Amino acid sequence: MTVTSFRPRHEPQEVARVTSTAAELLEILWGRASTAPASVSQLRVLLVLEHHEGINLRTLADSLASTPPSTSRLCDRLQAAGFVERVVSPADRREVRLHLSRRGHAFLADLRARREASLSAVLDQMSAADRGALVRGLEAFCATAATRIYDEPQVSDSRTA
Repeated sequence: MTVTSFRPRHEPQEVARVTSTAAELLEILWGRASTAPASVSQLRVLLVLEHHEGINLRTLADSLASTPPSTSRLCDRLQAAGFVERVVSPADRREVRLHLSRRGHAFLADLRARREASLSAVLDQMSAADRGALVRGLEAFCATAATRIYDEPQVSDSRTA
């Protein structure tokens, strides 16, 4: 008689459940590490602008699955805080391009440093093998998610900020 070793199957639904739980725990850890003067919606704007410097308001609104007026109000608040700069497009004076300011870049760098310090406290308690497996899995996830987020057209009927 042959004994077969059964490995748990990592079906997408189960992985999605565990990943969702991990994301919720990350939100809690990051919330504890944050002194952010930006809301979650404003942070999304900053992250999109970091990856797509100089996009216009309509493109930003589409990226956020929001409306241009809501997105404009978010940018107004971010500009008032010194995180975003609006620049008239040299090609079309009616179009405004959005850029992260120096302060916006510094804010994101500081936020990431605080988040990483918070995560390090958890990761220090994991074995090296578990950390290695986590890194491999997260790198694959990030590559796939980034392609889906930044390279594929957005299809959404919900328009909120």
